[in-house]
Amino acid sequence: MPISFIKTEKQKHLYKMASELAERFHERAQEYDETGEFPILNIEELKRTGYTSLSVPKEYGGKDSLSLYDFVLLQETLAVGDGSTALSIGWHLGATMDLFEKKRWNEEKLSAYANQVLQGALYNRAATEPQTGSPTRGGKPQTTAKKEGDKWILSGRKSFTTMVPVLDYIGVIASVEGTDQVGEFLVERSKDGVTIEETWNTISMRGTGSHDLVLTNVELEENDLVEILTPELKAIPSGWMLHIPACYLGIAIAARNYAVKFANEYSPNSIKGPIRTIPNVARVVGEMEAELLQARHVLYSIADKWDRTVDRSQLGPELGLAKHIATNSALSVVDKAMRIVGAKSLHKSNPLQRYYRDVRAGLHNPPMDDMTIAKLADLAFKEME
Repeated sequence: MPISFIKTEKQKHLYKMASELAERFHERAQEYDETGEFPILNIEELKRTGYTSLSVPKEYGGKDSLSLYDFVLLQETLAVGDGSTALSIGWHLGATMDLFEKKRWNEEKLSAYANQVLQGALYNRAATEPQTGSPTRGGKPQTTAKKEGDKWILSGRKSFTTMVPVLDYIGVIASVEGTDQVGEFLVERSKDGVTIEETWNTISMRGTGSHDLVLTNVELEENDLVEILTPELKAIPSGWMLHIPACYLGIAIAARNYAVKFANEYSPNSIKGPIRTIPNVARVVGEMEAELLQARHVLYSIADKWDRTVDRSQLGPELGLAKHIATNSALSVVDKAMRIVGAKSLHKSNPLQRYYRDVRAGLHNPPMDDMTIAKLADLAFKEME
């Protein structure tokens, strides 16, 4: 493991928990990747250890308040074992953190939800659609909610619904028919008309179960409209999204660990001693360390700044920067690890080829690189006005 970012006894405990889980998940990662099955055993372990309820605040029955820094540490550590599992559960933990930080739902809904999470319930939002792409691009949902009496009737299709095989609650983003409003509707997975179409067949992050969610005339109660997504609300930065870069850095750390161990042990008969003694190999290892250290310092410092800042309205560009640097650095680190190991890294039994495929997915998670760079450019130009 590269340089530690653990600062407190609490973080030491969280790191230990996540590390032990990661070790067990690593043992199953290759099989889940090859079969494309959803890692249900991993999710069950996360529930048993209480990992899935860590972002429920104390005032709602949780054990302790989870800072963004804590969250980043947890997710990075878990991803060293299995990136798909870490990314999946990160959406639930992060979205839960966001709900309570911003009090996005009314008190009755929040309390009821907290009780369910403490019993193991899982939640994620379903926002992306085939026709509109990522919601961060601003497209209006084609999924619709129609009011009939005191009921809502929800219909549509959502793509990239991560962890949908085991979700209990889904926050479906839909257009409110007859208005220009867009809202979040809380849908129980067990509702009539809610089905899953198993469309997730990618070469990376194969275990996230990000299938299509199909909603056919799903009947909801009036208070299941939990939030209207106003422009002001959308403009508020979401610190919890740092779980994404944390995950990809965790994968890169796993690749670094494998390559360093390999260089320390592999000794071809063409040289005396292991390949770590070859100057070029040592140089590439040093480059990996430098990239990881830089990306992790950016990630953790911005997470810490979020935790210490009262008015977080201006932190959006920095959050985007952390993701931009982390995901691109992760790609570079895995590439360098494969150069050290050589052709063996392409064997299907070698984890490096999985890490290589998985980190590539980071470029397609929000916020996208082009949007991050454009926002930073806007800031630079505004400074000169």
